[in-house]
Amino acid sequence: MSTAPPPDDPGGPDPTGGSGDSGDSGDSGDDSGGGGPGRTRQTPAPRPPGPRARPARLFRTLYGESPFHLLALLASFALCGYAADRLLQGDWWAITEWFVGAALIHDLVLVPLYGGADWLLHRGVGKWGRAAPPDGPERSDPRIAVVNHIRVPAFLSLLLLLVYWPSIAQRAGGYYAATTRLDASAFLPRWLLVTAVLFAASGLLFALRRWRAAARTRRAGPTQE
Repeated sequence: MSTAPPPDDPGGPDPTGGSGDSGDSGDSGDDSGGGGPGRTRQTPAPRPPGPRARPARLFRTLYGESPFHLLALLASFALCGYAADRLLQGDWWAITEWFVGAALIHDLVLVPLYGGADWLLHRGVGKWGRAAPPDGPERSDPRIAVVNHIRVPAFLSLLLLLVYWPSIAQRAGGYYAATTRLDASAFLPRWLLVTAVLFAASGLLFALRRWRAAARTRRAGPTQE
């Protein structure tokens, strides 16, 4: 005499007429969103943006940034316009001349000049110095260090010359003397002094770095052998 299996036996007959496979009940559990083992919970669909977020998203799509970015940009333009208006109330011709010189003469004349000078510097240092070891890093090349220690003080000196050119060339006129009670003839020797100090400091820094590199090489030599 056979007995029927208990109702909770997975191998027993399914009263609903199914095959008793647990996968069917798992699928139904997935649809119901249950949290039992072996069941995955469906991710809720994202909510559509509210009516207040739609204009902000449209503005960011068209402009590319937030409205605060546009406000900051407009405020900076307004500040620059106010400063230009106050600046041009004085000697507007000299200011216009300086701007034109900084924009046109720099791009058309000065950039090719110091670009060519930098190329000549690389060529001269390349013939004079020696290259880095093949297995060493590129920054250990002494020729690159020489170029950089000449390029940096030259750049700073030329930048000062460009900014203070009217005073260095003694073309400030009586307006500068009447405003500051100073003589503009002191700018040229001071610029030359600053240039000499920059190159001297760069040379001392280069010598110190080369001395430290040579000391490290001497200390590492017996260890490698």
